[in-house]
Amino acid sequence: MSPSHDVVDLIRAKRDGDTLSQEQIDWLINAYTDGTVAEEQMSALAMAILLRGMDRTEIRQWTAAMIATGERMNFSSLTRPDGSRRLTADKHSTGGVGDKITLPLAPLVASYGVPVPQLSGRGLGHTGGTLDKLEAVRGWRAHLSNAEVLHQLDTVGAVICAAGSGLAPADKKLYALRDVTGTVESIPLIASSIMSKKIAEGTDALVLDVKVGAGAFMKNYDDAFELAQTMVALGTDAGVHTTALLTEMDTPLGRTAGNAVEVQESVEVLAGGGPTDVVELTAALAAEMLAGVGLTGVDPLDNLKNGKAMDSWRAMIAAQGGDPDAPLPEPRHQHTLHAPETGTVTRMDAYAVGIAAWRLGAGRARKEDQVQAAAGVRLHAKPGDTVTAGAPLVTLLTDDDQRIQRAEQALAGAIDISEGADTAPATLIKARIAAADI
Repeated sequence: MSPSHDVVDLIRAKRDGDTLSQEQIDWLINAYTDGTVAEEQMSALAMAILLRGMDRTEIRQWTAAMIATGERMNFSSLTRPDGSRRLTADKHSTGGVGDKITLPLAPLVASYGVPVPQLSGRGLGHTGGTLDKLEAVRGWRAHLSNAEVLHQLDTVGAVICAAGSGLAPADKKLYALRDVTGTVESIPLIASSIMSKKIAEGTDALVLDVKVGAGAFMKNYDDAFELAQTMVALGTDAGVHTTALLTEMDTPLGRTAGNAVEVQESVEVLAGGGPTDVVELTAALAAEMLAGVGLTGVDPLDNLKNGKAMDSWRAMIAAQGGDPDAPLPEPRHQHTLHAPETGTVTRMDAYAVGIAAWRLGAGRARKEDQVQAAAGVRLHAKPGDTVTAGAPLVTLLTDDDQRIQRAEQALAGAIDISEGADTAPATLIKARIAAADI
């Protein structure tokens, strides 16, 4: 097949700040997916995009071209008894430390009659993966066929599972390339990577949880805001009701980071308890998802308190082969770090906590690595809490005690305690971005 475009011309054009046409983008994505465009050529183009950026039309066309390389899911067969369509809602987080929100959120939204098709991923590096956490539940399985997903949405209302390989295969190939060419940070490529899969998933409403801070991918507010705006624009242009919340990630979410420990904390939230920051963010995202499909005037906290969200959780876990009553894995080894002085915790670096959990076995350095279900970190105090010298501060959990020393090293200098300080917890939700804001 002779190429209809010269990829070198496209590289030069983007290098010089020109705008690529829809025809050029369609050809490029297809040619890269089928191997006509070489890896080194796409590497050069990705770097040109990182340096020169893309406008809204280019990003939209790039995203659409990636979607077109694969299948699209369709949930239009989900109907009410009167024959009307049941609109679906989904959430995507850009990733953080202790970010267990999907676990209580999906069954909570489903408890209001809104189907939630939550296609999730695995952890890599210091951020945890939803599927890794749920696999701590005995018998639970992540991989479902499209027919199984549809049946579970129809009967249970919520599903959390692995995304099939058929969704936006161009993105999978390009993501791997960006990871080894220093182009991961490109906001147009991040946005199109996330949104190509979410739009192909076929949901009617989407809420984006864009993390900002030390433990997030986006370290500063302006970059996080730009990413949120770009993704909201992509969703809106594709006909998906899309909003975004910018949320704080200098400090870990909740009091745990890991796998089984985060499941345990999520169950506490579903039982009407749990840490206030996890409850606050779960309720805020649930309200956004419900509003996205037209269900307003409800307080998501109600179904956390009355047991309906817990019922949805148990049904969802059981439908995927899990035993919601089975005890969660316990670590073979625990090691507690104690407060060196009396005072108020003023800082707890989320990135350091994530690295510690990873070194304990909760995460992976490569996609093929295995994780420990019982590994993680339990936090006994967070910023704003008062501690006394010698009181428990952090407990390290692992099945391999050889990992403890390196995890402890990751936390060196990560927690500040000041005598007489009066530190209020940081504002959790920093901004909301909707279609009207772009």
